[in-house]
Amino acid sequence: MLDVVRLRVLVAVARTGSVTAAARELHYSQPSVSHHLARLEAETGAKLVQRVGRGIRLTDAGRLLAERSAEILGRLDSASAELAAHVGLRSGRVRLAAFPSALGTFVPAAAVRLASAHPGLDLRLIEAEPPEALRMLRDGRVDAAVVFRYGGTGPDEDGVRLTRLLDEPSLLVTPAALPDVPAPTGDRAGTLAGHAGSRWIAGCDRCRAHLLDLCAAAGFEPRVSFTTDDYVAVQAMVAAGLGVAVLPRLALSAHRHPGVRTAGLPGSTRRVSAATYGEPPDPPATAALVAALVAAVEGPETGAPAV
Repeated sequence: MLDVVRLRVLVAVARTGSVTAAARELHYSQPSVSHHLARLEAETGAKLVQRVGRGIRLTDAGRLLAERSAEILGRLDSASAELAAHVGLRSGRVRLAAFPSALGTFVPAAAVRLASAHPGLDLRLIEAEPPEALRMLRDGRVDAAVVFRYGGTGPDEDGVRLTRLLDEPSLLVTPAALPDVPAPTGDRAGTLAGHAGSRWIAGCDRCRAHLLDLCAAAGFEPRVSFTTDDYVAVQAMVAAGLGVAVLPRLALSAHRHPGVRTAGLPGSTRRVSAATYGEPPDPPATAALVAALVAAVEGPETGAPAV
């Protein structure tokens, strides 16, 4: 059986890149770290590290074991925290990763609900886009994640269960009246096709792919001149006449620049869900968090007014 302490050492070496840094992080001596690595190689029968100059690097086998160990240790730490809460050793803890516009709208309302219902529960919030949030969830670094996907994009994640929160429409975001910036007029002003000749501002990888799909369906390929994940910056650039964009409604609810106008895009939505990992049922703290998220998006105080 693999030794958990030695797995932690290997993960620390993989994360920090050296024996010295791993020893500092773990508060071990360098010889102790080297000893644990040697014993782990003996236990597995595999060469896990190799010397390169005055340092070391992981072999393919070492990288594979380090990745799996990070997942295993994360789940063990989560289980320890949940068990401690169950037997009353200390107050419970629950960790949530969420993308920025969710953190700027309904997540605070969910946090208030959770604190009211479970005052002893310690909620930790981490900002992360869906791909990173799901990696953190699988590794046990968070207990739940608020994620989104457009239509049927993205394969289902093994072991990840999704609880639907809301279906969020996309909006075409264009400059408000700017006399020195030409803009389409008439019925096409509020359509994608009406801005086929405009410069475009794209967001994260998933949002950019969605934009390309929308424009392809409208019969053109957008000229993407700027890329940023920051929805505040996107609106500022649109207001300045630097381009047009497609943003989800939550982004406009979290922050609305007075210099932009919006138009709906029928049939363009993204599904926002709460993701948890592993076989049901969820641990009590995680289940309470998901319930608070569901209640927050259904309640009147979501922080996400219509735009």
